[in-house]
Amino acid sequence: MTLSINEKKLSEKLIKYRRELHEHPELSMKEYETTKRIRKWLEEENIKILDLPLEVGVVAEIEGDYPGPTIALRADIDALPIVEETGLDFASKNLGVMHACGHDFHTSSILGAAILINERKSELHGKVRIIFQPAEENAKGADIIIKAGALDNVEAIFGMHNKPDLPVGTIGIKSGALMASVDRFEIDIIGVGGHAGIPDNSIDPIVVASQIVSSLQTVVSRNLTPFSNVAISITRFQAGNTWNVIPSKAELEGTVRTFQNDVRDIIPNLMKRNVEGIASAFGAKVDFRWYPYAASVYNDEKYTKVVTEAATELGYKVVEAKQSAGGEDFALYQTKIPGYFVWMGVGGSKEWHHPSYNLDEEALIVAARYFDRVVRKVLS
Repeated sequence: MTLSINEKKLSEKLIKYRRELHEHPELSMKEYETTKRIRKWLEEENIKILDLPLEVGVVAEIEGDYPGPTIALRADIDALPIVEETGLDFASKNLGVMHACGHDFHTSSILGAAILINERKSELHGKVRIIFQPAEENAKGADIIIKAGALDNVEAIFGMHNKPDLPVGTIGIKSGALMASVDRFEIDIIGVGGHAGIPDNSIDPIVVASQIVSSLQTVVSRNLTPFSNVAISITRFQAGNTWNVIPSKAELEGTVRTFQNDVRDIIPNLMKRNVEGIASAFGAKVDFRWYPYAASVYNDEKYTKVVTEAATELGYKVVEAKQSAGGEDFALYQTKIPGYFVWMGVGGSKEWHHPSYNLDEEALIVAARYFDRVVRKVLS
């Protein structure tokens, strides 16, 4: 990849940004210092920051000299509760907190795109809103940003997620469903505790919960069409506290992922019916709780051509993006306005959320140039 002298300087600046963010990660809704850093860097570039009611997170805006629509770019800024094991010179100084999902990369890259856009803002036909969103990892940040008014008058939004299994200079593009919806559930099974040697005087919630764990898989295999893409995973099973006592309660927790909104709508009732039926057969009671988090990331087909051309014009390789059962609250923006989300190749050795996760920093300028080009093509 051949860069101009200015692009090389920008690349060095973005690497510096990324390393500083990586060294000082912050968890969801605690991104106070991250917010200060982003504001400082934007102010140094004379990029306007909007005065919105945000405790953490930043929204900036670049206005062109010509009238036109407003579109948005989005980056997420939070980190994960993971102890870093990369051995990097700029490894996390906040013990137990790490940018193990590459949000430091997203933030730095979109800052780079903002700098490039701002340098030639006189050519723009419209406005570009730059969103640095908190709390993606707990799926609350997009809602906070929307309620603050960051999407007001915005006609389309664009974003990305780094992809370690794609090399630098490769961009994954796919219209339609790209990432799965994310929902959480909790199930309390209430039985009757007693002596482990006299189980007939009890209603054992562990036995009931075990039946529920197995039976919930039939929701996918027997209640839904084979063409549905669904995963129901039990990720927590807790009950009892000693070896000779049958407890009175067991707790289950887990997640459901799917790419189809109509399927997502019916799953809670199917699960609830299944759970209540099993509990009733054993004489136990249940409390089933469903927590909807994020819809499926669904890319608007009308932007496929422009996001593809932006990549090929810069000499980047375009591949068909593979769907991921991971979730992204970028989906919430797409329920309000059209949007497009791409995979950005970063040539990493480990997957997201791994304590040794790292990436190739040459991808920073690739992403910055790409989103600058996307914006200019959309607003041309």
